[in-house]
Amino acid sequence: MANKSVLVTGGAGFIGSHLCEKLLSEGNRVICLDNFITGKKENIKEFEANKKFSLFEADITQPIKIKQKIYQIYNLASPASPVDYQKRPLETLYAGSIGVKNVLEFAKKNSAVFLQASTSEVYGDPLEHPQKETYYGNVNPVGPRACYDESKRFAEALITSYAAKTTLQVRIARIFNTFGPKMRHDDGRVIPNFIVQALKNEPLTIYGDGKQTRSFCYVDDMVEGLEKLMQSQIFAPVNLGNKEEYSMLEIAKKIIFETNSKSKLEFSSLPFDDPRQRNPDISIAKGKLGWQPNTSLHSGLKSTISYFKSEI
Repeated sequence: MANKSVLVTGGAGFIGSHLCEKLLSEGNRVICLDNFITGKKENIKEFEANKKFSLFEADITQPIKIKQKIYQIYNLASPASPVDYQKRPLETLYAGSIGVKNVLEFAKKNSAVFLQASTSEVYGDPLEHPQKETYYGNVNPVGPRACYDESKRFAEALITSYAAKTTLQVRIARIFNTFGPKMRHDDGRVIPNFIVQALKNEPLTIYGDGKQTRSFCYVDDMVEGLEKLMQSQIFAPVNLGNKEEYSMLEIAKKIIFETNSKSKLEFSSLPFDDPRQRNPDISIAKGKLGWQPNTSLHSGLKSTISYFKSEI
C-alpha cells in the first residue's frame, strides 16, 4: 500500500482528526479533505510535519479532484452537532446528498472501499430501546433536526443503491454520542457544554427534567470501531457506541465532581424533537467485528476535561 492513500473527508473535525492521527500512527498515507465550516485547522496542525499527511481544502459538494490513488475512504464530512446543522441546514442536506454522491463516484473511480459515517439520529426519537440496526426509526422529516437526520437516512439509501448496482465495497457506521479532546467549546453537545460551564463555575444548563438518557463513547474507542468496520466485509449498517446509559442529571453531577466546580444546575425547556433516550444495541459490532468500547466514562471525562482546561 506504499503508493496508496487513505482519504478522510471531514478530517479536520473532531472524530476525523483523531482518525487521521490513528491512521498515520499505523504508517498510512493520509489525505485530509475539509472545507473548515465546522472543522478546525488546529486539529490537524500537529500532522503538518508528517510527510505522509496532506491537506486538500475542498467541499465534497463539488467534484473531488485529488490525483493520488486512494484505496480507502472514510466519509465524515458533514456538520454533526445540533448547533451546526441547525445553523447550516442546506449545507448539511447537500453534504448528505450531493456530497455523498461525489465521494461515491470518486470511490468508484479509485476502486476504493467506502465507509460512511452515519448516525444514531437515523432512529429519531426512538420507540425501540435499545436501538437495533433493524429498527426503522421515528423521525420527523420537517422538524428542526430533519436536515441532519434525513440527510443521513438519504445517504444510507444512496450508498446501498450504489453497492447494489456497482462493484463498490461500502460500509455504514451508525455513530452514537462520542466525546473526547478536540471537541469545540461551542459544539453545542452536552459534554463540552457541561465541561465549559463547570470550568467557568457557571450554571450547568439542563434541558427538560434532565431524565433523558444518552450513552457516551470515548473517541479512541470510536476510531477503533471505524477501522474494524472498514476492514470487515459487512455491507449493512452497524451501530458503534457505548452501552452504558446515563441521564443528563447524572452526567452534569459527574462533571461538576470531576472539575471540582462550584456550578449549580439550571433548568430550561426541552428543545423540540429532542430524543428522550438513545442507546445502541452493539451485538453486531461485538459479534462480527470483535469490538466494544473499553474506555470508562470516568477515564474519558478526565482526558476531555484536561483538554478543555488547556484550551480555556
